[in-house]
This record gives sequence, C-alpha cells and structure tokens, in this order.
Amino acid sequence: MSWIYQLQSANWSQASGIALTAYLFGCFATGYYLVRMRLDQDIRDLGSGSVGAKNVRRFLGWPGFVTVVLGDVSKGMFAVWVARHFTQNDRIVALAMVAVVVGHIWPAQLWFRGGKGIATSLGALLIYDYHLIVAFLLLFLGFFVVLRKSVIPGIFAIACLPLVSMYLANDSARVVGISIVSGLVLISHRRNLMEESFQFVERRKIRAKHNRTDL
Repeated sequence: MSWIYQLQSANWSQASGIALTAYLFGCFATGYYLVRMRLDQDIRDLGSGSVGAKNVRRFLGWPGFVTVVLGDVSKGMFAVWVARHFTQNDRIVALAMVAVVVGHIWPAQLWFRGGKGIATSLGALLIYDYHLIVAFLLLFLGFFVVLRKSVIPGIFAIACLPLVSMYLANDSARVVGISIVSGLVLISHRRNLMEESFQFVERRKIRAKHNRTDL
C-alpha cells in the first residue's frame, strides 16, 4: 500500500483532532509561565526573548533551567504518547510530533512567539523512536568535542536525524515527519546560525590578518 493511498484512506477527523491536541500541548510554554509565576515578568521581554530553558537560566538559575527542560521534554513525550494511544497509524503519530513542536515554537496564546523547539523535539522523538535519541546524543557529543559549544552541536545533531531515520528504516513517512521536525528547529535557530557564521568569518579574517603580519 503506497503512502499516498494510506493518506487518502486515513481518518482525517481523528488525524485533525490528534494534531490539534498535540499543538495545544506544545503551546504550554513552560518557561513563560514559570517566569510569570516567579518574577511576574514576560520572559519574551528579557534576555534573548526566547521562552526556552537557556534564556530562563539567566534569570532563575539552574533550577529554572532544569524545570523548563523537563517541562518541554515532557509535553513532547506526552503528545506522541497520546497519539499512539488513540491510533496505530504511524503517519498520524508523526503528524502529532510535528504539531507539538509547532505549538512550542509558535504558541497561539503568546502571539506565536515561543521557544526554539529542541527539548520538545527530543521528548517527542524519544517516544516516537528512541533509537533517534541515541543517535542524537552520539552526534551531539561528537560535534561538542570539536566545537566546544552546546547550541550549535545540538542543531547539527537534529539536522542529521533525517539521514539517521533513513538508515534505520526505509519509511518515507517517518523520514518526512522527522525532516519537518528538523527543519522547524533549524528555522527557529536561524539567528543563531547566522551569528555563528558571521563570527566564523570574522575569526578567519583576524587569523588571516595575523598571518600576514607575521610574514
């Protein structure tokens, strides 16, 4: 049975209900509500403006960081678990995975200004296919050893997961779902990628200038 035929024969009422539920789970921005409760401020007006754990750590320390990570990971896990509970259709489960990440990055109640999606994506992937999390950790550690940073290795590792999924299981629907999740994370981190690229170019210019001076 082809993927297109399976899509045509899918229960779209069930699919839309599961996707909407997953999106609403994603909209619960742990960092936003934690900072609002603790400091009575909007975390989007502080620091980098993200509701993610890294920005929350600047104002609530490591306890706030851990709380946000656990909250964001949990909602990703729960959204996919609920989808699996109500359907055996892997394509609808993949749709739920995408929807919860979309909800985290673009929460409607916060005027579509949310987080960047890595923690929620990892939580969703953990339930969807834990092998991908093992691959993510290995890739992340490899990039971290080279770059000595945390955000960029995480982005690179997420970006590699569609290839890992293609290697683990030749299922086009799974690969498409994971590719969309990876793409969403890359889009949400576009500013980080641009800044890193600019800094890399500047470092190369400075190094080249020093080399000419030494000559």
